[in-house]
Amino acid sequence: MDLGSLHYAEGARRKPGRRVGRGIGSGNGKTSGRGTKGYRSRSGAKRRAWFEGGQMPIQRRLPKRGFHNKFRTAYEIVNVGDLERISGSEVTPEILVENGLISDSGDPVKVLGDGEAPKNLQVSAHAFSKSAEEKITAAGGSVERL
Repeated sequence: MDLGSLHYAEGARRKPGRRVGRGIGSGNGKTSGRGTKGYRSRSGAKRRAWFEGGQMPIQRRLPKRGFHNKFRTAYEIVNVGDLERISGSEVTPEILVENGLISDSGDPVKVLGDGEAPKNLQVSAHAFSKSAEEKITAAGGSVERL
């Protein structure tokens, strides 16, 4: 190995940005490629992401509709049919997180009635739909609200 065989690592050297304001012969002299006058020619000129050139922006043109209930409780949802993936007879929110059926967000868990209930499950959750509760008890299991 000698000094002639050394190379920079891939991506270690970047082309410098264009040098502006260096005379008329460079093509980017005097006004530095910004044109003359106007908002974009000034220093510090940046457009917001939603700026539409002074026309009324879309978020102000569209009518506001609906209602967002800030007191709503958001549930982590599990279907009865998904419970067959769990080995063992006890189902708790912690076990559902371990098996990847819900995320570990800390939200309350609600069991819905889609699918068939496996046999003899003791399901503990914060809420149950009527059909889920019926399917679990019909299969010989039990339901416990937390």
